[in-house]
Amino acid sequence: MSSTPKRFLTPTFILISVIIISGLSQGLLLPVLSIFMEERGISSSVNGLHAAALYVGSFAMSLVAERLLNRAGFKKLMLSGVILVLLALPIFPLVADLRLWFVLRLLVGIGDSAIHFTSQLWIILLSPPEKRGRNISLYGMSYGIGFSIGPLGIQLLPYGKVVPFLILAVLFLIVAIIVMVELPDMKPEKTKSAEEEAQAPRKMPHIYRLAWFALLPSLLYGYMESSMNSNFPIYGLRTGLSAADISALLPFFGIGGLILQLPLGTLSDRFGRKKVLMAAGLGGGLFFLAIPLAGNHFYPLVLLFMGAGGLVGSFFSLGLAYAADLLPRHLLPVANVIASFHFNFGSIVGPNLGGAAMQLGAAPLLFVFLGSSYLLFTASGLAFRSGVSKKTSNIKTL
Repeated sequence: MSSTPKRFLTPTFILISVIIISGLSQGLLLPVLSIFMEERGISSSVNGLHAAALYVGSFAMSLVAERLLNRAGFKKLMLSGVILVLLALPIFPLVADLRLWFVLRLLVGIGDSAIHFTSQLWIILLSPPEKRGRNISLYGMSYGIGFSIGPLGIQLLPYGKVVPFLILAVLFLIVAIIVMVELPDMKPEKTKSAEEEAQAPRKMPHIYRLAWFALLPSLLYGYMESSMNSNFPIYGLRTGLSAADISALLPFFGIGGLILQLPLGTLSDRFGRKKVLMAAGLGGGLFFLAIPLAGNHFYPLVLLFMGAGGLVGSFFSLGLAYAADLLPRHLLPVANVIASFHFNFGSIVGPNLGGAAMQLGAAPLLFVFLGSSYLLFTASGLAFRSGVSKKTSNIKTL
């Protein structure tokens, strides 16, 4: 019957498709633009500052995301983000003005933030506690698939600088049509009165008291992701790697995350998210510290990238799942906003800190900073006491 094709276009399938395309755009956009700017002789510090514009836009969106979601609902907010990215992408290769690029990055950041905020909150609210780690890991895997494939678009540049951007725009157009036609028009549950809504900012200190450790992974993930995509292409070129080597190496970081994303999520369901996060932070930090020791040797870098990416590639999703374990249901939208805030703050700091280090001629500091931050996170876990986990049996699932 005619219902057969619709079996595949479930909300979950559509959400996964949107997240994959969003990861694809971020995995391609940051390294390609960094290479463009490096080839034009623009300093690494300016390059890093410019790359942070995407996350400034995402940060701005996170400040109003919850209110927009309550008014527009999941579908409309997600569709708005998809269309915004779709319109901005094809313009990049057609103009050379860095000021316009800055504005375009802001728009892409706003659109990506809308996509991620709606999709990740939707998945968290629909997941039962005993499957939350697995489900949020599937979300992370979906993003990781796109993120890993994205840098391969560098290989399309010899056919014309516009080619990878046009392909991305077509994919976003397809996704926009599917979202518009197939996704249900839903809004988050009304769990707060108008008076309680006005008190939401005052709930942030309470959320931090209950779940500060669970909110740190989003900060580290943003810092790591933006550093790897914006700073590593410059680091690689300056250490003797070719653009082809860089485009081949970056996917291995995501491949490692894809391999371990679901196992780490399942382990966190079984043994506790705090233990898994601390162990992953320790291992990932050590892998990052070892990267400068590999120089420009391709295969050792492949192994280190897979190891580091495998262990820390789940940080954002596992952090959200841990926060959902620790917090009452009505605080989850605000906690999600805080996680987005942390991600964007880390993403803004990452390219600027790494770019400044390379500007001073200390390129290995890029990975010293990264590795040390994850080791510090692991140490901070020893001081965190979560108390008794909340009851979440009232969560509705699909």
